[in-house]
Amino acid sequence: MLEVKAITQRFGGVTALEDVSFGVKASDITGIIGPNGAGKTTLFNIITGIYTATSGTVHLEGKNVTRMVPEKLATLGMVRTFQNIELFGKMTVLENVMVGLHTKGTSGILSSALRLPWQVKEERRLREQAHHWLSFTGITDLADAEAGSLPFGKGRLLEIARAMALEPKLVLMDEPAAGLNSRETLELARLIQRIREAGVTVALVEHDMELVMDICDAIVVLNLGRKLAEGTPQEIQENPEVVSAYLGEG
Repeated sequence: MLEVKAITQRFGGVTALEDVSFGVKASDITGIIGPNGAGKTTLFNIITGIYTATSGTVHLEGKNVTRMVPEKLATLGMVRTFQNIELFGKMTVLENVMVGLHTKGTSGILSSALRLPWQVKEERRLREQAHHWLSFTGITDLADAEAGSLPFGKGRLLEIARAMALEPKLVLMDEPAAGLNSRETLELARLIQRIREAGVTVALVEHDMELVMDICDAIVVLNLGRKLAEGTPQEIQENPEVVSAYLGEG
């Protein structure tokens, strides 16, 4: 589904990533872990078109998407969520998910302003789809709430619902469990597994090791901008270099 080849990213004289390569298999949940400053979010920003890599390539289903902008990647089926939740706070929960359906609509400004019959029909269809994804993430009862008023955990679910509204092939999640309590983290784990069961490939950056080891099929470990290890959860747990990177020598 996703292939990252020899990614290097330099910011002035600082090398954030150096020669990082790995693959994400279709229908897998792949975790990307590493100590703070390992370059995980920088890597996600390159994959999703927010940064342009100094060198290296990114391929989605065999197609070179290295320099594509995020909105183009969304039409190809790659979407993401953010470490810091990004919502339209003054819009309702339902309207936020409808924003995620922008690639599914064809009405322009004029037809929307005049409320022409086909625009009204299309908006009704998009609302129904948005309600489906609110139900999928378990927040249907919040449809009319203002997004900015949501507690943190519900905001995270809304961001995931909005991403899923595009019916992606691949969703990348940047620290989805950050700020969640144990109950919310368990609900998140079940949701990510449902996303995979729906045929969507998942790649996630995460610091919650229990979550990663429980739900991931494969794990990539970064340390100081380089790939340190790659393998199954058990292989990663037993890798002495990984243990040293997290806990220090001895």
